Amino acid sequence: MQGSANLNVMIKAARKAGRGLIKDFGEVENLQVSAKGPGDFVSRADRRAEETIRAELMEARPNYGWLGEESDPVEGKDPTRRWIVDPLDGTTNFLHGMPHWAISIALEHKGEVTSAVIYDPVKDELFWAEKGAGAWLDGRQRLRVSGRTSMIETVYATGLPFGGGRYLPAVLQDLGRLLPVCAGVRRWGAAALDLAYVAAGRYDGYWERGLKPWDMAAGVLLVREAGGMVQPIRPEGQALMDGHVIAGSGAIFDRFAQIIRDRA
Repeated sequence: MQGSANLNVMIKAARKAGRGLIKDFGEVENLQVSAKGPGDFVSRADRRAEETIRAELMEARPNYGWLGEESDPVEGKDPTRRWIVDPLDGTTNFLHGMPHWAISIALEHKGEVTSAVIYDPVKDELFWAEKGAGAWLDGRQRLRVSGRTSMIETVYATGLPFGGGRYLPAVLQDLGRLLPVCAGVRRWGAAALDLAYVAAGRYDGYWERGLKPWDMAAGVLLVREAGGMVQPIRPEGQALMDGHVIAGSGAIFDRFAQIIRDRA
């Protein structure tokens, strides 16, 4: 499956940044034993990756706007289009030498994500989607969300707040309601990959609170183009704006959403 010109630009940028991050990732284990620790090094790796992506995207489309995790937003000459980028989703995993992190790039047009790339350089898995063209793995395998219908067979993903974050009580309540009725919940620490895995049918659903647009913009399109559903946790909310998202296959979505939303 061939994508659009914009998508090809996004894929090129993701792969180029991925090569740099792989080199940096190879140094993390050595840095673990240093007195200073690897934190500053990883921050530099994160910024370098964003600079690489931004240079590639803005050279190809200089009039588009920009929203990235590591830099100030830019309103482009074309106010209808904007790149939304997380150059290293799963920074804590990267910092600890755990091979589960990704690059996430989305293109927004008139407030709607129309193209998406999530690239896992360690596993060399490239997930992408375009509005109306489906979701794909490496351009060869069409992605479909899970077809499981029995809740007790389903597996979910979420994020757990660190350092006593404000959403910890809510997540603990969620787990208390969901764990007794499903096959398990995973916390792998990379929101973009969690959503990509929902699109690929590896997870049956995913939910998290307090995300940023760059954490989920690409993943939301992937899930929808793979036949899944994405909604804000609060029915009256907007997932990309308030950061509270729930995603899953249509077969179990209503039941799953009811469990997460039941705060009684």
